[in-house]
Amino acid sequence: MRVIDDAIDFDAYLNGPDESASVRPASDWLADVLVAFEQPAHLSGATLPWSTTHSVIRLRRGELTIWPGMSGHGKSMLIGQVALHLMAQGEKVCIASMEMKPAATMKRLCRQAFGCNAPSRGDIEDLHHWTNGRLWLYDQQGQVSPERILAVGRYCHDKLGVTHLAVDNLLSCGIPEDGYDQQKQFVLSLATHAHDTGQAVHLLAHSRKGKDELTPPGKFDVRGSASITDLADNVFSVWRNRGKELAQDDNRHDKDDEEDALLIVCKHRHGEWEGRIRLWFDRRSQTFLQRPDEQPKAMNLISDEDTVEF
Repeated sequence: MRVIDDAIDFDAYLNGPDESASVRPASDWLADVLVAFEQPAHLSGATLPWSTTHSVIRLRRGELTIWPGMSGHGKSMLIGQVALHLMAQGEKVCIASMEMKPAATMKRLCRQAFGCNAPSRGDIEDLHHWTNGRLWLYDQQGQVSPERILAVGRYCHDKLGVTHLAVDNLLSCGIPEDGYDQQKQFVLSLATHAHDTGQAVHLLAHSRKGKDELTPPGKFDVRGSASITDLADNVFSVWRNRGKELAQDDNRHDKDDEEDALLIVCKHRHGEWEGRIRLWFDRRSQTFLQRPDEQPKAMNLISDEDTVEF
């Protein structure tokens, strides 16, 4: 794991690429078109951590994915688990969290990687060594300007070869909640950056408050401009089953068969499937599981030349 801080001169990355470089002969895309015919979009790209989703959902480079959810429903936790799985597939990830310090982020990733509340010192050291060349953290808490986030994304792409950038979250990017035009321009800039560079961008966002937290939100419930989801390639909403938690607190068992959380695929532009993915939550490891009887597994950290299995 490496930390990216503001000591780096990001000024050179504040401006986008020269537009003239985007005008190319149509025949330049022959190889991409052949691949598109030979491999369907829903089977290309990186997988999510749950094997039941592999045939329907992929995270493709060059796409913007919005991850909305209510406050406290586990967006950051889930994106950390996704990041670990991306790295296990050979992807390079940068997490720009303006809400969590790098040490707190890594503590959570350690618990998720080893499937327990308190991994050993040796396991913690092994994970940190394993993330070298795979994971970078942008060390800036509080508020960051939209221009700086884009500069970080361009720097990560140009200098580090980062293939997935996770920004946590929209409200920390210096845009007022009622600044709908600014939100639209920022999300459009992120989508353009993703499409131009081939870097996948993941933007966490809040869902607007309803009458309660018992109903799963949809793509129209994202707090802010409607353009946020209109401009995205994918929208994956995270929802925590508060109704089940309340029933358990009251010692009721009528909801025991229900899932602990849902990952709702509200929009999947280049895939064919939309729907709900049921998940169960292991509190000790802070890991989302695909079955109620499943136990979290530790990652098998092996050499950089091999793949990593869960």
